[in-house]
Amino acid sequence: MVLEFRLDDPTPADPRRRWNALAQEARDACYDNTRAVADSAAQVAARNAASAAYRAAHPAGLDVPYGPGPRNALDLYPARDGAAPCLVFIHGGYWQRGARELFACFAQGPNAAGWSVAMVGYTLAPEASLTRIVAEIGAALDWLAAHGAAHGIRGPLILSGWSAGGLLTALHLGHPAVAAGLAISGVYDLAPIRQTELDAKLSLTDAEVETLSPLRRPAVAKPLCIAYGSRELPALIHDARNLHALRAAAHAPGALLPVPDAEHFSVLDALRRPGGILVRAAHALLEG
Repeated sequence: MVLEFRLDDPTPADPRRRWNALAQEARDACYDNTRAVADSAAQVAARNAASAAYRAAHPAGLDVPYGPGPRNALDLYPARDGAAPCLVFIHGGYWQRGARELFACFAQGPNAAGWSVAMVGYTLAPEASLTRIVAEIGAALDWLAAHGAAHGIRGPLILSGWSAGGLLTALHLGHPAVAAGLAISGVYDLAPIRQTELDAKLSLTDAEVETLSPLRRPAVAKPLCIAYGSRELPALIHDARNLHALRAAAHAPGALLPVPDAEHFSVLDALRRPGGILVRAAHALLEG
C-alpha cells in the first residue's frame, strides 16, 4: 500500500519507490539509523548510563527467566498498585543488537505515571531466526499472563516496542493477554530489509517476509498507536503511515502519532517523562 502526499508534506518521498534503481549502498542507507543521526553514539551512551542507574535503583525484579535461553528473561518494574496497567517493552537493534538492560531508563516515565513496566529480552540473530525471536516474545507474554500477578503485575498489558521491537509489537497485538499496542519507529515490511546488509545475520526466508511483515497481514482489531519521529528516515515514516492506512481501511482502532522534532533515537525521550507524548499515548489506548 502506497500513500499519496499532501503538497505541504515535508517528508521526502519513499526511496523504495525506486528501489530497483538504487545501488547497494543507497539501499543500506535507507535503514541505517545510526548513520542518519549525527549524535547517535552520544545518545546511546547516555541511554545506557541512565539505564544502568535505573536498574541499580530498582533491583528487585531483574533477570526473571521466562524461557530456557540466557536472553529469555524479563526485567520487572511493578507499580505500587498491582492492578495498574503494565507497559511491556521490546527493545530494538534490527533483531541482532541491543538488550533489555540497555533500555531500563524508559521504564521511568510509565513508572512515574503509576504503571508497571516489563522489559523483554530475546535471543539475537544470527543465533536465532526472526521466526524464533517472534516465538520468544510470545512465550514472554504467556509467562506474564500466567505469572505476572505473583510478581505484582496483574493489570492490562499494553505491548510496546521500538524499531525492531515495533514490528514485534504489531505481530503480537493479537496475543490474548495484550489489551493494546504502542509501536514506535518500526519497520513493517521485511521485503526491502532482505536486500540490505542487515540480512547478513537475519537470513530472512520467503515465508518470513510474507508471514512476519505486518503490512502483509490482516489487521488485528485491537487498538494500536503507531508512533514515529518526524525526523526519522523516510522508509520508517512511510512504513508507519502505510500500516496505519492498512489498519484504518479495516476499521481497526488506533492513532498515527508523529513525535515532533524527534529522530530515531530521541523519539524515546517521550517515554522518560510521565507526561511525555508516548506515555500519554499509552494512557489513551486504554481510555479509548
